[in-house]
Parts: sequence; C-alpha cells; structure tokens
Amino acid sequence: MGWRFGSVALIAGASLALAGAAPASECAPGPMRVDAVAAVGERGEIRLASGARALLGSIRWPEEAAAERAARAWLAAQAGHPLAVVQRGQTDRWGRARIDASLEDGALDLAGGLVTEGLAAVDAGEVDALCRPALLQAEAAARAAGRGLWGRGPVAASDGPALRAEAGRFVVAEGRLRHVGERSARTYLDFVRRGEDGLTVIVSKRTWRRMREHGLSAEGLTGKLLRVRGVVEVRRGPVIEIAALELIELVDGGGAQAPAGNTDGGRALRR
Repeated sequence: MGWRFGSVALIAGASLALAGAAPASECAPGPMRVDAVAAVGERGEIRLASGARALLGSIRWPEEAAAERAARAWLAAQAGHPLAVVQRGQTDRWGRARIDASLEDGALDLAGGLVTEGLAAVDAGEVDALCRPALLQAEAAARAAGRGLWGRGPVAASDGPALRAEAGRFVVAEGRLRHVGERSARTYLDFVRRGEDGLTVIVSKRTWRRMREHGLSAEGLTGKLLRVRGVVEVRRGPVIEIAALELIELVDGGGAQAPAGNTDGGRALRR
C-alpha cells in the first residue's frame, strides 16, 4: 500500500508547506511537469522517460543488498505510469535532480510509498534541510509495524560496538541524552557518560542556533529520549554529524526508554 494523496495538485502544495522555513535554494520546488520512470539504477537513481536522471528527495536509499533489491523492484514497478514531477533545488554534482514524484492521478507518492513500506528511511541527503518532514510520520508507522528496514528496530545509541560495526553506513539510533557540550563552532550531544562507549552527535552551529530559537536548550534536552539519523563515523567513539534540524526527533519527555519499534509517537524537532 502506498502513500496516497487526494489530487495531483497536492504534491506541489504539500511540498511547499512541508518545506516550511527551510532554505529556499535547497527546498524550493520548481514547476510541475509530467514524466515517467523509464528505468531504476543503482542506489535509487531514476532514468526518466524525458532522459533526465533523478533521485527521490528526502529519503535514504537502502544499502543492504536484499533491501536495495526490494526497493528497486518496488520503484521499477511504477515504470511507464505518468508521473507529476517537481524538482527541488539544483541538480547534484552528477547532474541528477532531486524530485518529488507521484502518479499523475494522485493515487501514489513514490517517496512516501517507499517509506510506508519500510523500504527507505527518511533523510535530508546532502542538503542541510529535510524538505518533507511529514515523511517521518509515514516512517514511524512502518517502524511500529516492523516493516522492511525496521524488522530489527533502531540501533541503541548506548551500544558502542553495534554502532562501530555500522561505520560508514546510515543508521537510525535511539537513546537518552546524557550530556550536552556547547562550543563556539558546534555542539556535542553525548548519549553515554564520559568513558563509556556510545554515540556522540555533532550538531552544526547553524542547526544548534535554530534549535535554540525554538526553545530546545541543553537543559531541556538532557535526559530526554531522542532519535537521530545519519552516517556513522568512528573517531574516539562512534559519531554522527547532523546539519538538518529534522534529523533529531524527540521521542518522549522523560521516564523509562521506550522499547525499540514502539516509538511511533515521536515528533521531529521542527519549526
């Protein structure tokens, strides 16, 4: 079952609303046009019938082989159907456009369908804003149902060995924030106590400023259960760098950590 809209017009209107205060150059939608999927290549690259190369925006293509095959098969099944296509921002360094696309009759949104089926995770990609934060709601439903990628749930932010094993890969992690270290250039969110092996999230100065503008202080976040997403690097310990505000979600306000797969009540830390 895909993510459904009432009409084609909603793909443009909803996209504008979801972009919110995101930087215009990154999330600004271009004019709508009609196109179609001709072929699906590696890492979710789409060749459109017009000859253009594109990627669906606001999602992360799966890296594990079986999940990648399932996502490619789902997307390839939409080939030949007329699509309402809207480009976001500029093409990337390889000449690929980031697009939102839905069947022309409005019955299925492609990124939303992949996320709903648990075949792709939500991600901002190479830009520093998540253009469609409402996709997080579709992902929450897939995670709660254990569909696709969410069969094993998020990685525990306190599990250093598990995070190290994912070095170089995109993960979704959950944990209770233990300490916030504010510095002039960046802020460090530590999910374990000093000397323990676990996740540190590095937040850019700009993103931390946006969080503070919306009342999200170090004091207010410490002790809260958060969900974060990004590519794991291993330095002194496992690290994720975050530039998009929406890639940090507040799962609950306190108390015992919710079990993995039962956190669909979480909300993005958005505007």
